[in-house]
Amino acid sequence: MKDRVNKLRTAGGFTLFELVITLTVLSILIMGSLPLAQNAVKREREVRLRETLRQIRNAIDEFKRDTVGACPAGTTQNAADPSGRGRQPAPADPRSRVVIDDCSIFDSENLDRYPPDLETLVDGVKVRQRGVSLRSGGAFDDKNATDLNDPTDEVKKVYLREMPVDPMTGESDWKKRSSYQTKDDESWDDVNVFDVRSASEEEALNGEKYSEW
Repeated sequence: MKDRVNKLRTAGGFTLFELVITLTVLSILIMGSLPLAQNAVKREREVRLRETLRQIRNAIDEFKRDTVGACPAGTTQNAADPSGRGRQPAPADPRSRVVIDDCSIFDSENLDRYPPDLETLVDGVKVRQRGVSLRSGGAFDDKNATDLNDPTDEVKKVYLREMPVDPMTGESDWKKRSSYQTKDDESWDDVNVFDVRSASEEEALNGEKYSEW
């Protein structure tokens, strides 16, 4: 009799009780794996945020290095090169190969000569080589002589390939701070861009706010 019941049970598939148990176990497994998957996605966005912040801050620092020896306050011409012959003193930082040659992008308030906005880093600025005249050779030797002697010729340097997007907000809505503000200031004073932070007020996996990174 018992063998007959087992044969009928096998032929009829799972019982209702077995199906309930199976679905319950599957539900528990799925519910347990969802937070792990969500954390994995969040962690990947956090990695992208850190990398984006690093790229922007490196671009700001590089721009600042390229202003050394150029555009003193209150002038519209490089005091280090009043003749316009393209000669510059030795740079303070050997990583800076060019000097910014467009003083019109700075106003009298931006004494530290940080970029006036993020768009300037994307659009680029007019520069020339440090210490060596372009007309006498140097980093731009591949240009034609007629190009080098053309007074309208401009060499532009771009510091960011494109406007960075905040992975946490999906927008380029960065919180900016000038060199004359503390990190606790909530609104940007429009003088220059010394640092940027995420506009997201969410908490990271480590408990910090993204806006504090």
